[in-house]
Amino acid sequence: MTSSRPYSSRPDGTATSANASIAGAPKHKRLYQILAGQLFDSVNRTIVQNQVITIDRDTGVILDVSAQSDGKSVGKILADLGWKITSNGLAEKGDQLRFLDVARINLSNLILLPGFVDVHSILLAWQVFLHPYSETPWEDQVTKESLAERTVRATVHARNTLMAGFTTVRDLGTEGAFDADIALRKCLSGKNAIIPGPRYYCATRAIISSGSYGPRSSLYPHQQGINGVNGAEPVDGIAECVKEVRKQIGAGADWVKIYADYTVRARMLDVSPSIGRRSIGTFSREELSAMITAAHERGVRVAAHANTPAVIDTLLDLGVDSVEHGPEMYDALVGDRGLLRKFARANGATIWVPTLAVHYVSSLSGTDFAKKRWEQSQKTFQEAIRMRVKHPDNEDQEMENIACGGDTGTFRHGDNALELVLMRRLGADWDRVLGWATYGGWKCVRGAEWQGEEGERRVKTVETLGFLNQDEDTDLERGVPFGALRVGWAADLVGIEGKVDGSPQEFEDAVMHGVKFVMRGGVVYKRDGQEVVAI
Repeated sequence: MTSSRPYSSRPDGTATSANASIAGAPKHKRLYQILAGQLFDSVNRTIVQNQVITIDRDTGVILDVSAQSDGKSVGKILADLGWKITSNGLAEKGDQLRFLDVARINLSNLILLPGFVDVHSILLAWQVFLHPYSETPWEDQVTKESLAERTVRATVHARNTLMAGFTTVRDLGTEGAFDADIALRKCLSGKNAIIPGPRYYCATRAIISSGSYGPRSSLYPHQQGINGVNGAEPVDGIAECVKEVRKQIGAGADWVKIYADYTVRARMLDVSPSIGRRSIGTFSREELSAMITAAHERGVRVAAHANTPAVIDTLLDLGVDSVEHGPEMYDALVGDRGLLRKFARANGATIWVPTLAVHYVSSLSGTDFAKKRWEQSQKTFQEAIRMRVKHPDNEDQEMENIACGGDTGTFRHGDNALELVLMRRLGADWDRVLGWATYGGWKCVRGAEWQGEEGERRVKTVETLGFLNQDEDTDLERGVPFGALRVGWAADLVGIEGKVDGSPQEFEDAVMHGVKFVMRGGVVYKRDGQEVVAI
């Protein structure tokens, strides 16, 4: 693609108005036009050939997506958004006057996708405050690594995650790092972020019942936590549960995370491993209901760590927004798919995050329990993806309320795509997996304001008007949808070399090793396979 007057070419491929050097001239309207040989439509789950994506670099949103054969000019795109191109090449709208600065990037050799979304890294989300347990055991990280060290590590995890093509993550608990995720979120946010990293949703401390979670003192078994450090905030009774939900929302949480069951009798491991490793409900139905209601009343969604069928059944009744793990939902011995069917009929109201990767990585330790848990996870996931259920409209549909997040942190940050790889290995079609990792990720982590009829109206407004009609302080972190390459949506793009629609091995090679281009919010962070200074 070449520039035509009134733009002049720069050595880096940028086209700029010939009048740009006039002293005291208006500000520039900076655009990208990206040539995509192949583009993955995450909503319809199809690959579209030879597209041009036009991006407003100042607002960080997509202005247009059209076929190269349409020959749609920048002037036409801006005119559709209310701008007029003057005879001397300026863009004019009301009292606004801008020089046009159009940079063109040729990615015709890559497949372009929306940025990936990791909705779970270490206990329900993207846990930046932990690193692989193979390096340092969980209790040592929580009790022996200082908050300063863990936070510095988190900044490295953020960069590695972004370079792997994950432009949004959800972190569901700091694991004893108090409210450090709130400050980290600030450092990652905005057009002038202090550190490079993904769009960051967080849940601060998470919530557990007393005596149910670590770290646990060997000297004082009755003690809650060690040296004032708790892996999650312990509460009991409806009043305490509601109070803690409100406190965490007041602290700035995007999500509330509840441990709805856990291995609460872990102290029995040396006597009876079967008792010590069994997940048990941590809260009563009334306590769970009170926490979910309190969060929803404040417009905050709720994620629940849950493995056991009875607890998951209750959570579905209570309208929890996402269930993490859930390997026991399908009983292979009796072939009972009742709970999976109930989950599928939630029709998107509750999202399932299988976290296959954490069970797979744990199984490599060689323990019988870890191997059995991985086997359970595989069977439950495989049954879910081949199951079809009838919805209220009587249409026979597959289970689609699934999102991707592998509990990253139990394995290396930057290998986030392992969850996608395992889904593909276990039989999920490539297009379903990519859909769950992009548009499905958006549906999982988005705020309550983007849900329901009001949410649909907001999306339609965005797609109809675009965000060029707003000022350059567009709320790119929470006020713009992401996960699809559509007009008005966030310019989060990943360019991959390889064959995503091929065999499971080809898919793995592409998503794990083929990420060559990364853009978040209209800012390029990786190009030609190399990290670059943000441009």
